[in-house]
Amino acid sequence: MSNRQLIRPNLGDIRQEPVGTPRRKAAPPDATSAEAYYYVKQMEAATPIVVVLNDGERLEGIIEWYDRMCIKLKREDAPDLVIMKHAVRYIHKHEDFEDKDPLPEADDPTVGKSRKSTRKT
Repeated sequence: MSNRQLIRPNLGDIRQEPVGTPRRKAAPPDATSAEAYYYVKQMEAATPIVVVLNDGERLEGIIEWYDRMCIKLKREDAPDLVIMKHAVRYIHKHEDFEDKDPLPEADDPTVGKSRKSTRKT
């Protein structure tokens, strides 16, 4: 038999070279926790807020607690409400839009429907 010498590559060289296809960029997280941060901030400060529902109804109160699916709104002169998040159009602080009229599109039946363009082409 012949005396053969086994040649082994340096492990440092192997680790530096990518093997196979390059790795894909990691997917972004499902949640940024911005929503949770906003709710906690409003709860701690007991900020009066307005919750506008999908049908245009406005509910005023203070967020008492929240979870993944709903928000509990504590109201002064009315019973507390548990509101499902999917029914909420948006939430804002009470003082932000205190002097403005309620949503004009809530009473306008043409909102959301296509209108013919009056622009000439």
